[in-house]
Amino acid sequence: MIINIRALAAKCCYAVIDQGRSLSDELPKQQDKLIGKDKGLLQEICYGVLRYLPELENDVSQLVQKPIKGKQRVFHFLLLVGVYQIRYMRIPDHAAVSETVAATKTLKNDHMKGLVNAVLRGFLRTLEAESKQDNKTDKKIPDPIKYNHPGWFIKKIQHAYPDQWQAILDANQQKPPMWLRTNQQHHTSEQYQALLIEADIEIANIEPHSQAIALAKPLDVAHLPGFDDGWVSVQDGAAQQAARLLDCQPNDVVLDCCAAPGGKTCHILEKTPDIASMTAIDIEEGRLTRVHENLDRLNLTAEVITADAATQEWWSGEQFDRILLDAPCSGTGVIRRHPDIKWLRKADDIDKLVVLQQQILDNIWSMLKPGGTLLYATCSVLPEENSLQISRFIEQNQDVQLIAINSNNPDTDENAIGWQLLPDAENMDGFYYAKLLKLK
Repeated sequence: MIINIRALAAKCCYAVIDQGRSLSDELPKQQDKLIGKDKGLLQEICYGVLRYLPELENDVSQLVQKPIKGKQRVFHFLLLVGVYQIRYMRIPDHAAVSETVAATKTLKNDHMKGLVNAVLRGFLRTLEAESKQDNKTDKKIPDPIKYNHPGWFIKKIQHAYPDQWQAILDANQQKPPMWLRTNQQHHTSEQYQALLIEADIEIANIEPHSQAIALAKPLDVAHLPGFDDGWVSVQDGAAQQAARLLDCQPNDVVLDCCAAPGGKTCHILEKTPDIASMTAIDIEEGRLTRVHENLDRLNLTAEVITADAATQEWWSGEQFDRILLDAPCSGTGVIRRHPDIKWLRKADDIDKLVVLQQQILDNIWSMLKPGGTLLYATCSVLPEENSLQISRFIEQNQDVQLIAINSNNPDTDENAIGWQLLPDAENMDGFYYAKLLKLK
C-alpha cells in the first residue's frame, strides 16, 4: 500500500490547529506509518506549514470562494500543504501539485480532487504574475501575516524588546540547530569533538561556558559515536547552562522540579556523580517515561516521583541543598523547535502560567535548606514569567538573595534580574535563569 505523505501532513496539521493537539504528539503517530527519508519529508512539511501558517492561510483564502468547514475541513490543511511546498520547498511544482491532488484519494474524498487541483494551479499562476511585476507596489501587510506570528504575541514582544523584536520573530522562523551534550563520565567535550571529526560529522561551534557542541547539520542520533552507550545526548546549548549554574557539590541533596523529559536531571548527574541524591518530580506520569529512558541509556540513578510541585504531599520533609525549578512556562523561547506553540498558546494563558509559577516557587522555597541554592529556569522570553516573576519573589521574601549570573557578554546589564537569553543568541534557544540563595 502506497502511503501519501501529503495526506498525513494534512491530518497532522488539522489535529494541531483545529483540535489543539501537540505536534510532538501527533507527528510521531504519522511518522510511524513511514520509513526512511519519508519521515523527514513529513516533518519538513508539517513544521513548514506551522511556521508560515498566517501567510499560507492568506494565500489560500484568495483562491477559495468560501472556507472549507465541517467534515471536509482536513482538505483546507491539504491546500496549505500544497501551497507550502510550492512556495518554500525545492520539490518541482508539478510534483507538488500532483502528489497533493493524489492525497484526496487517500483522504477518501475524490470529489475534492478538482478543487485542490484548481487552487494549486491558481496559486502557481499567481506566483507567475507576481514575478512579472517589475515595480511591485508595497502593500500594507498585517503584522501576523508579515511575521507569521499571532498578533497578541507580536505586541508583547514589541513591548518587551523594542529594539530586538523583529530579530526575535525572525529567529523563531529559522530551523533549529542540533546541540550535543557530552557525558563527562565517558569523554571530555574535546575528546568527543575528536570523535565527531573522525566520523566526518561537521561541528558548527562550541558554547564556551558549558562546552556544548553545535553541529553544522542535524542528523539521526544513530550516527553519533557512542549514542546508544550513553556517550552523548541531544540538548540545546541554552538548556545545558542549567547544570553549570546550579553548581552542585559533592554530597548535595538535589531536587529537579518539573523534570521531564530529564535532560537536565541527567546532566547534573553526569557533571556531579558524587552528589548524595537526586530526586526528579513531574506532575505528568506519562512524561516521566522519558526520564526513566534517559536515565537507563546513560546508566544513571535518580528517585523519580509523579508529583505536583505546587503541593507538599509527596515531600518527605528533608530539605534540599540545591533545587532546579524548570518552571511550567509559555515555551515562547523554543518556538523554532516547536512552531505549534504559536498557535496552541493563547494570550490569556500567560497570566495563568504566571500564577502557577508563583505557587510553585513559593511552595518549593520552603524545601530549600538555609544556605542552599535554587535555580529558576524557563524556556520563555516573556518578562512576566521571568524577571518580573523573580522581582516579585524577592520583594515578598526576606530570606532571598539574588546571585548575579555573569554571561561574559559585554552588553549584559549588571543590575539585570537573572539572565535572559533570546532565541538565536549564540545560536541557542530562548531561555531564562535566575539563581537564588536562601539566607541563613
